[in-house]
Amino acid sequence: MDVEARKLLWRCRRGMKELDVLFERFARERYAHVSIDDQRAFARFLDLPDPDLADYFFGHAIPKEPDFVRLTRLIAAPRL
Repeated sequence: MDVEARKLLWRCRRGMKELDVLFERFARERYAHVSIDDQRAFARFLDLPDPDLADYFFGHAIPKEPDFVRLTRLIAAPRL
């Protein structure tokens, strides 16, 4: 695993175990296969606070940014 991939995995570690599982699974299994735009959006997505992210995944809110709506769906999608 290269340095950038390790940094990304480190950023996937959150204060909430449920988010850790979702983000780390996405980073390990799907990140390399999404578009560059989605990869950049994911980096921005990880800058959001945990309560906002949890609201998006637990259905309490919808992201305002279309890139984040798409990412929420990608990350939450069942494995293929």
